[in-house]
Amino acid sequence: MGLSKLFSFENYPSLTNSEAFFEKILKEEGAGTKIINQLLILCLFLFLYGVVMGAYQSPLQAIIGGIKLAVLFSLALLICFPAFFIVQFILGSRLKLQQMVSIILSGFVLMASIMLSFTPIVIIFLLTGSNYYFLHLLHVAILIFAGIFGMNTIVQALKFSCEKKDIYPKTGVVIFRFWVIILAFVGIQLAWNFRPFLGVKGRPFELFAQREGNFYAAMIYSANQLINPDKPAPHYEERRYQLQGQSEDSLWLEHLSKDSGNGN
Repeated sequence: MGLSKLFSFENYPSLTNSEAFFEKILKEEGAGTKIINQLLILCLFLFLYGVVMGAYQSPLQAIIGGIKLAVLFSLALLICFPAFFIVQFILGSRLKLQQMVSIILSGFVLMASIMLSFTPIVIIFLLTGSNYYFLHLLHVAILIFAGIFGMNTIVQALKFSCEKKDIYPKTGVVIFRFWVIILAFVGIQLAWNFRPFLGVKGRPFELFAQREGNFYAAMIYSANQLINPDKPAPHYEERRYQLQGQSEDSLWLEHLSKDSGNGN
């Protein structure tokens, strides 16, 4: 398969070609090749988006951020897919392993494609000097937006398998929605351990941050800093990074008050 065919719009579902696309990915002929192509596209698009994320700090952070983002998604799928497939098999699904993998990957390929399409917008904010907290929330918003479309594609493919092909149980679609929630929690936990993805300007490169805090506190704090940028952090957070070797991407946990230099 040439590059032009690999990146053809025929490989992506849309409102106009959804059934033809689902019919194509459910065919058993050349299933292995289709899965390899989907994985290549997924990893490439995630890598490119990760490069844009990490460009906020340095070229090295950009390259490492791209690699980590591709590994993050691949690892999350590798961890969560076996449980999903076995449960579907118990429920009576007659989808074969290759077909199920191709359906799941199709949604994630679409998700990565949408994420990549937002890179010009992200670059504009990078060039115009947007702060770390805004970019942090922007990337999360893009991820959620793209994820909605990606997961909807998988739901529609499963419904197609159920209603048109009669090889998938209706209850399986409901189970998939629960599985998405589990996948999201696993992905968030992995992302937290893989951080930093953006890095912080003016700080030396760091491959992995210290294990502290959690993703949800990070989101709340980033939003709070956009609303109240001069609000001092709680005392216990101020103490957290008075030690050597403080974490790069954990700076959102703390915003020292203006008079912190007058402390001990």
